[in-house]
Amino acid sequence: MSMPRKGLFVIGELNVDLILNQINGFPKIGTEIVASDMVLTLGSSSAILAANAAAISIPTAFCGVVGDDEYGKMVIRDLEKREVNTSYIRVSHSHRTGITVVMNYGQESANLTYCGAMETLTIEDIPWASLEGFQHLHLSNFFLQKGIRENITEIFRRAKSRGLTTSLDLQWDTSNQWSFNFRECLPLVDVFMPNEAELLAITRRKDLEEALDQIRPYCHTLVVKRGQRGSIGIREEERVSVGAFRVPQFVDAVGAGDSFNAGFLKKYLDQAPLHECLEYGNLMGALNTTAAGGTAAFKCRQQVEQTIRSIFN
Repeated sequence: MSMPRKGLFVIGELNVDLILNQINGFPKIGTEIVASDMVLTLGSSSAILAANAAAISIPTAFCGVVGDDEYGKMVIRDLEKREVNTSYIRVSHSHRTGITVVMNYGQESANLTYCGAMETLTIEDIPWASLEGFQHLHLSNFFLQKGIRENITEIFRRAKSRGLTTSLDLQWDTSNQWSFNFRECLPLVDVFMPNEAELLAITRRKDLEEALDQIRPYCHTLVVKRGQRGSIGIREEERVSVGAFRVPQFVDAVGAGDSFNAGFLKKYLDQAPLHECLEYGNLMGALNTTAAGGTAAFKCRQQVEQTIRSIFN
């Protein structure tokens, strides 16, 4: 008798985040401004999702690439501290670990990313034989990862052929080209998880309803993150909207969408109703904003539960 599949396998980029807060103005060439607060922490959409998924009790493994440097060691150490399986992370001796500089201005931010080793991840780095022990595959930040762009549909085809459910969060295209064949790829994706701005960009529409009509025929479950306006979920003929949770003291929104993804997938893997998946995703996204960076609010399951009780009752 075969063992039941268990857990989440994440494929994606790895970097650290240098987060600057309380910034005195906007940068201009030839001038200098000051930030009154700084945090260096585990970054990247994929790693934040993986770390926070593990913190809410999803067995999680990660496949990605870091450089042979201090930032790479920090990324692996922080993931392992959160009990993420890092045995599928490759260490490159010819590329440096990526870094994102996050400049926060209230609930908005300006980001600058050096990609480095993350761009070298390819379909050949994915341990296909090992995937059959997992229940679900998630891929984040497609546009930043040059090494997997051409094979994105094949990655999901192989995952589905091995019996995994799948999810995808494209994230923002820094080139603003939005070159992604969603008609070919999304039928192989069980849960597509863009935010509203990304959905509008990829469908080249200005109206949300028009964008939804454009992409729905290709989606099994479509989840649209809307920040302070909550989230929308569409599955077959079911459409659900769930409002956002309010926090008494907002710190920053770094990784809030990734924490939403972790919460949604937690309930999705438990086969919960769509409304419950969205609500728990919204809750995890709100929880994320109560601490600096993407993972500080998710150090362990006990901390998550205590914070939820104290802030959200």
